[in-house]
Amino acid sequence: MELPRWTAWPALGLIFALAITAVPRPVSDPYKGAALVRRGGAPATKTTFPRVAVLGIDGLDPKILQEAIERFPERTRNFARLAEEQGIHSLGTSTPPQSPVAWSNFITGLDPGGHGVFDFIHRDPMKRTPAPGTARIAESDPIGLWADWQLPRGGESESNRSGKAFWTILAEHGVPADVWRMPANFPVEPGQGLSFSGMMTPALDSAYGECTLYTTDPPPAAGLTGARVIGLTEYDGRVDSYLSGPPNAFKQGDPPPATRVPLTIHVDRESGAAAVDVDGRVLVLRPGEWSDFVQVSFSLLPAHAFDISGVVRFYLRSIEPELELYASPVNIDPLDPVTPVSLPEEASVELADKRRGGIGIYYTQGMPEDVNALKNRVLDEPEFMAQSKLVHLEGVRMLDHALDHYLAKPEGGLVFFYFSGVDLCSHMMWRVADEQHPHHDPVLAAEDSSDWSERARSTWKDVIIDLYLQMDPVLGHMRERLGEDTTLIVLSDHGFAPYGREFNLNTWLWQQGYLVLKEGVEPAHSRVDIFAGTVDWSRTRAYGMGFNGLYLNLAGRELDNPDTPEEDESGIVQPGPQADALLAELKHELEALTDPDRNGRQVVVRADLAREVYRGERLAEAPDIVVGYNTDYGNSDEASLGRVSPQLLRDNMGGTFNGHHLMVPDVVPGTLLSNRPVDPGAHRLEDVTVEVLRQYGIAPEQGMQGHPVLLHAGD
Repeated sequence: MELPRWTAWPALGLIFALAITAVPRPVSDPYKGAALVRRGGAPATKTTFPRVAVLGIDGLDPKILQEAIERFPERTRNFARLAEEQGIHSLGTSTPPQSPVAWSNFITGLDPGGHGVFDFIHRDPMKRTPAPGTARIAESDPIGLWADWQLPRGGESESNRSGKAFWTILAEHGVPADVWRMPANFPVEPGQGLSFSGMMTPALDSAYGECTLYTTDPPPAAGLTGARVIGLTEYDGRVDSYLSGPPNAFKQGDPPPATRVPLTIHVDRESGAAAVDVDGRVLVLRPGEWSDFVQVSFSLLPAHAFDISGVVRFYLRSIEPELELYASPVNIDPLDPVTPVSLPEEASVELADKRRGGIGIYYTQGMPEDVNALKNRVLDEPEFMAQSKLVHLEGVRMLDHALDHYLAKPEGGLVFFYFSGVDLCSHMMWRVADEQHPHHDPVLAAEDSSDWSERARSTWKDVIIDLYLQMDPVLGHMRERLGEDTTLIVLSDHGFAPYGREFNLNTWLWQQGYLVLKEGVEPAHSRVDIFAGTVDWSRTRAYGMGFNGLYLNLAGRELDNPDTPEEDESGIVQPGPQADALLAELKHELEALTDPDRNGRQVVVRADLAREVYRGERLAEAPDIVVGYNTDYGNSDEASLGRVSPQLLRDNMGGTFNGHHLMVPDVVPGTLLSNRPVDPGAHRLEDVTVEVLRQYGIAPEQGMQGHPVLLHAGD
């Protein structure tokens, strides 16, 4: 509940008498779609363009979906209906099967050699530092001013993805398309309709967002990745602190200091509540309650000459024995975005403004389920799942808003909508459901989860299945509102598998002599960053960067860093026969690698040479080898960021994903369903792109590699 500043203390005294209507509550029966407001029936059949709807469910695995249908037929009637009508089909994913790569395949109909997104993490060929995979940032040195002020220059970002988005192609042919929460759609790409960004949209405070834990009992360690911990001192029920916002580019520093606004917490243990006063707004919460989003203004220049608006929501963990308050990452404000999160830009305002029929302020951050909070134990598993449920219900409301807009258009056309929860929650909760996972927690697995699942007598052991059950009413409601004249396609970008063993590719390259560290540098007790002056590039032939990428230290491509004139970091492997022989050697050695602690199990199923699996104008930017890990294996977070750690292989015991799909594509295919007949052959994401265009009589663009997916009259 948001209250005027002066009401903080009276509100605390009356907390039990107040109706806190702004605090999100779970729906009473998600299976019956109670969370969905029904607004009208099916659309009229007469339209200028055929109606086509695509529901994207990230991480939906065909085998797990089939299991969910078999175990809970009464709660999967909508999935089962599609399965009975046209079957559950495996959908070939990208190489590697990473979400930004896979969705870019679908967006463009190209493989990474054509669209240029090869991994979450690319590399700077000069500094060998990690670089974003989906965006390019134009950097320029700031101009120094007086004192510690500076005038920033550059910093503009543009999409790193090449190739036309399918909704752009549709627009060129006059076909309207609404695209909601599309991954890898930041900066937002326009079309003839609404376009909203999704996964890979940054938070306001950092690329992936950093939550904050305020606590009177801070842990001894600080410097968490993706989370801040701020220690509190309470005086007479009052705590004074701050909320961090975006870096202030007008201030000198590397990085520039973060902006701040005051945050005050008033605690009233007698009434069992706290009032959080942030930027002039007061939120009253009891332990275990979440606030709605609140707008916060961060000043970059004196006298509010340049302010940036963000949005944040809070969760009160406890007020005794310790005070603990969670603050979400600061998201871009959809009502006043500092950079567009939709096109037209006004669309995000209309969606967020309840006075104009919108759903209220919503998460704009690309991965709204706060996985970093759980990785760092800022939230525990039930709290993380409660936060994820808020994201899901927000998506449900957004979907109805999207369908209202889409069905009001008599011309028809296409609508795409995306849900992220199955993927991100499976990443974090797999160990709870998998008794074979080394980090399995049988006590947690046996705990009641019915408050979250709204399924009587459910436990966290079935959390992965319950994620699929959660999507069934969404599918049913969408199909009911669209009507049978609308072609419906349900797809996922990849499936899912366990991740019980962490492998460090850079450690393996170092141990095998392909990556050479400087004399005296030894990763015996701590990690070594390969981009921190630790590597002898004059003798290094290969290194790893990204979750699946291996690069040769190739002459003419890997460059000397002018910032270090005392050494030459230019590549040493000569293109042609020398590089070919090294690639063949690396491929053979990687595919022969086994895990002695797992009965000699193969670690890498296939090491794909980029030139053999990719086509397109950007092939030269690709990693030379795409490492395809076996089920239960994956590159460690440290290795993906260019680090050498002491251990080559270790059990995955927390602090990262415990289920994933960053492995050989064969073991994690996506899912394809439709209410139209599906060609029984094998299909890939790029094929669905061609099918979308075919629905409107549009031929594939040059370079597209797909084929139609649905059977049409005359096929």
